[in-house]
Amino acid sequence: MGFSLHPRLAADTAPVCDLDLCTVRLMNDARFAWLVLVPMREGAVEITDLIQADRTLLMAETCRAADALRAVAPCDKLNVGALGNLVPQLHVHVVARVEGDAAWPGPVWGSGAAKPYDDGWMDSLAAAIREKLA
Repeated sequence: MGFSLHPRLAADTAPVCDLDLCTVRLMNDARFAWLVLVPMREGAVEITDLIQADRTLLMAETCRAADALRAVAPCDKLNVGALGNLVPQLHVHVVARVEGDAAWPGPVWGSGAAKPYDDGWMDSLAAAIREKLA
């Protein structure tokens, strides 16, 4: 069986690019520059479900994505987390936080309603991140 993206992740994000392990997605919430990395391993729910080599690669790709995000969306803090309470498929959030943003200093999860990007801006941001990841 091949990899398939959870429907909620597909609905809430837009594709940026695929790395060796993860597909990188941009959360459709203009309040925060927010990436989601999803390891392309069918059935992975927890990081411990990955083989050791994939765990190492997940960390490397998470750091790479964080550096790319910070380069295009300067921030005061990067939040990285793998929660999965609503979506059981293993995925890692990388969120660029700016002091005074819509959820500051609390977590972004469950903080108000998402504000979708305006036309074209999401594609532009995804392209800039994709360029940094290339």
